[in-house]
Amino acid sequence: MKQLVIILLIFNFYLAESAYAQEIATLKYGGGGDWYANPTGLPNLIKFCNQQLRTTIAPKPQTVEVGSSNIFQYPFIHMTGHGNIFFSEEEAENLRTYLLAGGFLHIDDNYGMEPYLRKELAKVFPEKELTELGTDHPIFSQQFQFPKGLPKIHEHDGKRPQAFGIFEQNRLILLFTFESDLGDGWEDPEVHNDPQDVRLKALQMGANIISYVFKS
Repeated sequence: MKQLVIILLIFNFYLAESAYAQEIATLKYGGGGDWYANPTGLPNLIKFCNQQLRTTIAPKPQTVEVGSSNIFQYPFIHMTGHGNIFFSEEEAENLRTYLLAGGFLHIDDNYGMEPYLRKELAKVFPEKELTELGTDHPIFSQQFQFPKGLPKIHEHDGKRPQAFGIFEQNRLILLFTFESDLGDGWEDPEVHNDPQDVRLKALQMGANIISYVFKS
């Protein structure tokens, strides 16, 4: 009887897991930067998307290294942090292949990563540059409307929030959100004590990004 119960529990576990059609991941990179920042952010965004957009994303995001072949399992990868970033030539090539093959990378500057990021992106796409997205880009009008573009979640240096992209044949393959800090807005309320309306804007913009990627 005990063995039957164990078998049923295992079966129910795999049945529950199979209900999720997609998995997304956090990018683990070298250089000493805190790639693991905002630990509650992505799970909260997933929960919001599954509730509001009826997506079927597994509730626990995975972690994938830049140079791993596992990167190709995920249609959407999130990257964040405050400090230094470093890609080896092999890692840069792997990330480039992933993005050109249909993958998507969202990089959210948690504050201070921008100068390091630009240097490493030059290894991934030496022939491309980050281009600022206009407010008419469809990523701002998927499920939720942001007619003024990227919302401001945290002050940082007090600059206006900007969304930059890298494109391949008119397809947005990489999004860099700067001076906004969406990931902080996704975190549990007690982490940063952001007002509910600010957190909602961050989650809605995150949901727009997810929606855009899954529709592309």
